[in-house]
Amino acid sequence: MPTPLRIALFSGNYNYVRDGANQALNRLVGYLLGQGHAVRIYSPTTDTPAFPPVGDLVSLPSVAIPKRPEYRFPTGLTRAVRHDLVAFNPDIVHISAPDIAARQAIGWARRNDRAAIASIHTRFETYLAYYHLQLFEPALRALMRRLYRQCDALLVPAESTAAVLRAQRMNRTIFLWSRGVDREQFNPGRRSLEWRRSNGIGDGDVAIAFLGRLVLEKGLDVFADACDLLTAKGVAHKVLVIGDGPARAWFAERLPQAIFLGQQTGTDLARALASGDIFLNPSVTEAFGNVTLEAMACGLPVAAAAATGATNLVCDGESGSLVEPGEVEQFADALERYVRDPDLRRVHGGHGLAYAKTQDWNNINAAVEAAYYRVIERRARIARTLGR
Repeated sequence: MPTPLRIALFSGNYNYVRDGANQALNRLVGYLLGQGHAVRIYSPTTDTPAFPPVGDLVSLPSVAIPKRPEYRFPTGLTRAVRHDLVAFNPDIVHISAPDIAARQAIGWARRNDRAAIASIHTRFETYLAYYHLQLFEPALRALMRRLYRQCDALLVPAESTAAVLRAQRMNRTIFLWSRGVDREQFNPGRRSLEWRRSNGIGDGDVAIAFLGRLVLEKGLDVFADACDLLTAKGVAHKVLVIGDGPARAWFAERLPQAIFLGQQTGTDLARALASGDIFLNPSVTEAFGNVTLEAMACGLPVAAAAATGATNLVCDGESGSLVEPGEVEQFADALERYVRDPDLRRVHGGHGLAYAKTQDWNNINAAVEAAYYRVIERRARIARTLGR
């Protein structure tokens, strides 16, 4: 049996705001602890976390991010944190965001000849366009490249993301860490006509669902424009918005007839999603579309942007419709086909459900464990070759 590992995980948001990335990290830590490994997590914290953390969490000093104060930016590793890291004595350092603390953690790993790996959870460089800062995208990409090239390997959720990172020359060694879905939670059996009726959705209505943080970079403008165009074409539909965030007021003004449910969790979340009829995800910022996979697990056909968050999940014309990013008319056309054709919704939703059933979390997280061992052994082999 392989020797248990000591893993230092650095996260920009481990549990203070709920999102797909930190839930994947918490699930990974749970798996690693179950395999007998020791894991210590370093992340900013708040007095009001979204959920209890899995594993031992060490708080990093941080400041609120301008315009997005619900998120925090770690300002670095204090002397106390560095002493804690030395005392923990990890075999491998795993970073999950390209921030200052991550850079210092990778620097510590390099100085102490420890393996280092980075997981990619979102396309940070794509965020800048939504805040009219695209001028800085080349500089941000260069900083990310410098950081990721110091790592022994990258972990990415999809081959489509790996292709982008290879083209950007981020690193030559890339392993796949996909995402699973909790099929106990997300499944078509969660659908409730009674719940739909209580929210003003008739049995014959077709509800288009959105799920995620209500922030501009999720493509809220494209979502709203596509629904407006659908209305202009005389195609009756309902809009179901699941989630909350700083752009909620803007989104509610753009879609005044939409049903806004706010933040949902657990079985309430699964029931809301499964009670929709079509899932629309126009975002281009995800490295992996967790919410898309959850919708597929509920049996919903998907209309999504042909970007890294969906092309690895959705088979165009089979389990959903892939649309060129930002092409509002194409999104509206895809939605119209689904609204008018219940058989198409059923067939595409069925194919998506079949795919979701193959995504087992334990097998997926075992791939990360295997990647840890590979990069540690490779670094040890190089050290032996050099006589260190």
